[in-house]
Amino acid sequence: MKLNELRPAEGSAKAPYRKGRGAGSGNGKTAGKGHKGQNARSGGGVRPGFEGGQLPLYRKLPKRGFKNHFATNYAIVNVSDLNKFEDGAVVDINTLLAERIIRKPMDGLKVLGNGELTKKITVKATVFSATAKEKITAAGGQAEEV
Repeated sequence: MKLNELRPAEGSAKAPYRKGRGAGSGNGKTAGKGHKGQNARSGGGVRPGFEGGQLPLYRKLPKRGFKNHFATNYAIVNVSDLNKFEDGAVVDINTLLAERIIRKPMDGLKVLGNGELTKKITVKATVFSATAKEKITAAGGQAEEV
């Protein structure tokens, strides 16, 4: 056997699809573009959202709101999520990321007071809500603002 005699296994190689190469190819003549019209022309077709010249929906609807790029976005954790840790643990943004309680660090950590806390832990966060601070200290833990 020589290199020029190598062939792929029978049925493993599929012939390339040759669009518009005669009637025998099954996709000749108009090559799947139909007869005439905008979509049959080279470079033809319309952009997404084009409605034939009618005022498009995205221009009929009013603009609404804005995104404040200067706002601080906190990663939010509720007090009930902190029961996952043992007594005496120090919980900060890195331990929460490691435990996958939060996914992104964002601009800091905010602890909210939803749920109950049964463990005595030290929580280090950027911001605490009043109820969260109250529940952490009531359970015997500490709320430290970083």
